[in-house]
Amino acid sequence: MSFSHEAVNTTEAPPPRPFYNQAVVANGFLFCSDQLPKDSTGRIVSGTNQCIKNLKAVLESAVSSLEKMVGVNVFLADMEDFEKMNETYLQWFGEIKPLRCGQMNS
Repeated sequence: MSFSHEAVNTTEAPPPRPFYNQAVVANGFLFCSDQLPKDSTGRIVSGTNQCIKNLKAVLESAVSSLEKMVGVNVFLADMEDFEKMNETYLQWFGEIKPLRCGQMNS
C-alpha cells in the first residue's frame, strides 16, 4: 500500500511558522492546523469569525470546503465566549455540522 502526502499553504490565511504547514493532504484526507484570530498578515483581529475565515481559506486552497468537514476542535481562552462561539459556528456551517470537541485554555 502506498502513502502519499503533500503540504497545503495559502497566503489567504496567516502564514504558518517554519515548523508546520497550514494543512496536509494524506491519502485523500485533509488535516488542518489550528487557526488563530489573525488576518493574512499575522495581525490579531477581534471578533469570532476570523478563525473560521482562515480555516475556509486553507480548505479552499486544498480544493475542499467547510461543507466537507467532519470534525473540529475548539479551544477557548474564556468560557464566557462559549455562546458567541456557538453563534459563529451556526453561521458558518450548513445542515450537517462537523463533530465538535474542545476545551478551555487556562
